[in-house]
Amino acid sequence: MIKKVITSILLTIAVIAHGNNVKSISKYVFPQNVPSSPVEYVYMPDGSYLTLNDGGKTIVKYDIKTGQEIETVIDVSKTRGTKIDAIEGFELSQDGTKLLVYTDKQMIYRRSFKASYYVYEIKRNMLVALSENFPHQQAPLFSPDARVVAFVADNNIYLKKLDYNTEVAVTTDGKINEIINGVPDWVYEEEFTTNNSMAWAPDNMTLCFIKYNEKSVKDYTIQLYKGTCNPKRQYEYYLGEFKYKYPVAGELNSIVSVHSYDIETRKIKKVALPDSRIEYIPRIAYGHDATRLMVTTLNREQNRMEIYAVNPKSTVVKSVYVEESDSWIAPETYETIKYYPDYFILNSDKDGYSHIYQYSYSGNLMRKVTSGQYEVTDFYGFDNLGNAYFQSTITGELNRVVSKLDRKGNIVHLSKEQGTASAVFSPTMNYAMLNYSNITTPPVYKIIDSKGKEIRVLEDNATYAATYKSAPQKEFFKVKSNGVELNGVMLKPADFDSSKKYPVIMTQYSGPGSQQVRNRWQMDWEYYAVTQGFIVVCVDGRGTGFRGNEFERVVYKQLGKYETFDQLAAAKHVSSLSFVDSKRIGICGWSYGGYETLMAISHKQSPFAAAVAIAPVTDWRYYDSIYAERYMLTPQSNEEGYDAGSPIKLAANVSCPLLLMSGTADDNVHFQNTIEYVSQLQSNGILCDMLIFPNMNHSINHCNARSLVYAKMIDYFKRNM
Repeated sequence: MIKKVITSILLTIAVIAHGNNVKSISKYVFPQNVPSSPVEYVYMPDGSYLTLNDGGKTIVKYDIKTGQEIETVIDVSKTRGTKIDAIEGFELSQDGTKLLVYTDKQMIYRRSFKASYYVYEIKRNMLVALSENFPHQQAPLFSPDARVVAFVADNNIYLKKLDYNTEVAVTTDGKINEIINGVPDWVYEEEFTTNNSMAWAPDNMTLCFIKYNEKSVKDYTIQLYKGTCNPKRQYEYYLGEFKYKYPVAGELNSIVSVHSYDIETRKIKKVALPDSRIEYIPRIAYGHDATRLMVTTLNREQNRMEIYAVNPKSTVVKSVYVEESDSWIAPETYETIKYYPDYFILNSDKDGYSHIYQYSYSGNLMRKVTSGQYEVTDFYGFDNLGNAYFQSTITGELNRVVSKLDRKGNIVHLSKEQGTASAVFSPTMNYAMLNYSNITTPPVYKIIDSKGKEIRVLEDNATYAATYKSAPQKEFFKVKSNGVELNGVMLKPADFDSSKKYPVIMTQYSGPGSQQVRNRWQMDWEYYAVTQGFIVVCVDGRGTGFRGNEFERVVYKQLGKYETFDQLAAAKHVSSLSFVDSKRIGICGWSYGGYETLMAISHKQSPFAAAVAIAPVTDWRYYDSIYAERYMLTPQSNEEGYDAGSPIKLAANVSCPLLLMSGTADDNVHFQNTIEYVSQLQSNGILCDMLIFPNMNHSINHCNARSLVYAKMIDYFKRNM
């Protein structure tokens, strides 16, 4: 009896302590750790901007230089026509005369959503529903003259002709989980970062779109439960399900095709692209000419990109640009192309570093705009004098600097050289909203002119900064792995004592092209962990980005190999430090970081005392085709690479305590990954711990779940180190 009472008391104390941990960690993690930012705004053609104010009741126009209010563009209490209670978001027509406002936003996947849209004519103060036939619409797109809106409903494209208040069906073959018109399928949206596959001709007479035939793509089914976070009461006694198309590595993808719709004749033409190797069409866009639809294509291996100029009327196709790689074409190359009247700009790493190239529409290289052993990470555009504005790592890979390149080749930095800056420029490029932070300074938002002169501060996050003023500072350091120098960052407790021996949590992401070690503000769970007596370390190993192709592409066809070598080297370096207890080093990560956590603890020389893997990939055969094959090719052509990089195949080597956490409704890294891995551990007589989050997706961030994730993780490291 006494033993039972003591056990009960200890359990009660443990529960109370864990509850306190969840409460204490909240201010360090999402959503409380997010700094303030200016209200989202949309530029008008004249350089003024619009913001959504008053809890969605009004949209107001401001002068960018002074910040003074110019006028209220819409007040929902005073509109003519339709009445709505509030606006959740809005889009502006190209000519600035109309708005698309929406309510009742419903997320579909990571980027896509449907909502109830309304068209607002600014001059007439008239608000009307976009569609009388469909309560929700997806991806609406104004024609250039703002007289027609194309939108998608139930996988078909419709046109709302505003002059006549009529609705016309462009396609009729759309069907859930079979045919999609005008918006991407799941894998395109996730891996090609797009949520709209339509393009209007500059003369308003043609609408082009991509059709996705996903009939042959296998279904993936996710079980749904009642749960308590946003409960689904219809599944209280019998499970529900969500079924969608998800092509895993080596399996069939959607068959994609480009089509043009003539507004006058209402005829659809299919564009016949000439290369049988084309597997993907990640982008279509007009090149400032109604006879020039630019179609970007990739082969299945994603190491050959070809851009075609298509005449949508005649369907004549001309190849304009080809780029090939001995590994993969970086997604930024085809995702960030900018089209101008007489040329186009693309960001390519074909010389070993990512830079800006200018090409004519005949396919001739006009000039290489930037060059050097640094990476251009964003191109903002040219002003009317020919100056180029861009973001880069020119002052070191840990930084992001916003710069101006003049016609003589001189570069002027518009932001501080050390730290991370980004910008959103006005249409005329004479002003920009600059966002800057570093490891000790939360984001500061300000308006600058084209010379970098500060005009006014929008948000300095002074109150936010005061909340974390006592937080310790991160320290950058270097690690060598097989002669290659790696970047690392360390966070120590505020009361750090070099004479003591501390346990260490190593965190990492490690995925191709990623970067965790940056000179930027990033308040997160690590700052809570150090209050609990840990040192937290992060090292970016080979395969991560922004250091040139040689550093990144070494992982091609062998994911998990060099990343693991480098995490082991980082652990060895950390264990050699006088203030580190070498027997108490743990490792953790989320998504790809969870994958690499499992790979690292599966190595026969693993030094880790405990590990936590959150939403991990456990075999690339379970992951989607576009991502997995970009780096690994198909399992059929690279079986050895898939086996060598599979945590499931290596599970028998795990010897340290392991905690797995996953959301059961993860549409990205399926819960299946965790289940199959646990099954393999069990078959090898190995125990692990697991915490699941019912109905949660890959982010696990609803109902304070993020606090639970990290409180559990830190508690786990406490118990096992």
